[in-house]
Amino acid sequence: MKTRVVIVGGGTAGWLTAGIIASRHCMKKTPTLDTEVILVESPDVKNLGVGEGTWPTMRDTLRQIGISERTFLTCCDASFKQASKFVGWSNGQDEHYYHPFTAPSGYGAVSMAEHWSASQTEFDFESWVCAQGAICDKNLAPKLPQMPEYAFSLNYGYHLNAGKFVKVLHQHCVENLGVKYIQGHVEQVLSAENGDISAIVLTNGEQIDGDLFIDCSGFAAILIDKHYQIPFKSKRDILFNDTALALQVEYASDDTPIASCTVATAQESGWIWDIALQNRRGIGHVFSSDFTSIERAEEALLNYVTSDPLLASQQLTPRTIKFNPGHRETFWHKNCVAIGVSAGFVEPLEATALVLIEKSAVWISQQLPRDRGAMSVLAKRFNTLTLQRWQEIVDFLKLHYLLSNRKDSEYWREHQQANSIPESLQEALTLWRTQAPGIYETNQRLELFSSASKQYVLYGMGFNTEEKYLHGHCHKEAALIKRLRNETLNTTEKLLSGLPTNRQFLSKILEKNKISNM
Repeated sequence: MKTRVVIVGGGTAGWLTAGIIASRHCMKKTPTLDTEVILVESPDVKNLGVGEGTWPTMRDTLRQIGISERTFLTCCDASFKQASKFVGWSNGQDEHYYHPFTAPSGYGAVSMAEHWSASQTEFDFESWVCAQGAICDKNLAPKLPQMPEYAFSLNYGYHLNAGKFVKVLHQHCVENLGVKYIQGHVEQVLSAENGDISAIVLTNGEQIDGDLFIDCSGFAAILIDKHYQIPFKSKRDILFNDTALALQVEYASDDTPIASCTVATAQESGWIWDIALQNRRGIGHVFSSDFTSIERAEEALLNYVTSDPLLASQQLTPRTIKFNPGHRETFWHKNCVAIGVSAGFVEPLEATALVLIEKSAVWISQQLPRDRGAMSVLAKRFNTLTLQRWQEIVDFLKLHYLLSNRKDSEYWREHQQANSIPESLQEALTLWRTQAPGIYETNQRLELFSSASKQYVLYGMGFNTEEKYLHGHCHKEAALIKRLRNETLNTTEKLLSGLPTNRQFLSKILEKNKISNM
């Protein structure tokens, strides 16, 4: 009996989900008879287009789907992302810290964070345990051109053109993975006796039956909201931002450096993202409409752009995106699963949008139900896991705000009030005051943010793990710490002298591609 998976909605969520499921179950070159993937997309729905930063997980996703890195980099204007750089978050000045993708040296074997806290060193935490911040400072690539695709010297994700990425995924899914593509508007949802969706009906009268329906229809949430009316849990009492102004800005010249990290610069009532692609930068201002106006936020955004000599002078009109931060109470209901914006949406502070799509689709792909009874069990487990992940995201994003020492606006002062901090995060902070986040706190296999990520943000923001709790064991590991420190210094020096810039690396890729197509 063939299982038919119907995905409603295209965009990044729909096509990534289709690719991940189809690459496992119904590749065109090695077809199976047990699974069919159908994607139904409205012809006039525009891609949201702000999810332009990925995690390192995207390398595995692209490899699994079967898209070469060269094709991806070339066709999606993509560049390397090695970290997030947070500017002005601690005190509102020009100070900054990095949240890199490479774990601290000795991670899993020894707590470098505790040794750093006890050492009273003049080095910031990230540079004490990792080379990646120094590499980002110089706009260097995370690998050498001669390395195999997806290999690396330093762990990395990507910056990408979301619209072009969708086109690449669409073409690959249809031509190579056997995904059936149908264009049309969903007019009606038909129900079975047990409440499942039996079929969707398009405006042209076409009826599409299915066993599992995946809602990737974005803010419209055609199935999970309009049909099933699954409630939405707003998190605006914790994460205040509800509006984004987005721009695409060209470089001043063709040899302008390409940054190797996403830059997040704190503002009076929000923050500005800055994402460097091959041919432009995506820049936007995320803010709370409770604390500032669109006009004032736009002024801050345009001031940011016009003050940067690396950007071309041009007429700019920001696109406005309104959103309610939060997620569904339930993500898998009956035989319908919500993935992407239909499941939830928050500000892109840690680029969680694409990784949640990836992880949700991978889970479904690995656990694809062949029996209705099994589906109920899997739905329960999926909901438990996904709810945990959303709570983790909300807590981690809030952490960036509550650790700030900024008192210069009501926005920052309110973020630090106890009534806006989730109990789970308050408990974690109580623990972290006496010990650094460690690998044994939670289930590392399932969590989104590792203890390493928490360390980078905590100590980058100036958090203090009380020294009196740390000295007991530190002297026993002194020799190991000295060796790890020397390794970090040597690695940093070696990479700084050996790695090309992002611009140099990507230019070589583009040139090779041009030659091979001649």
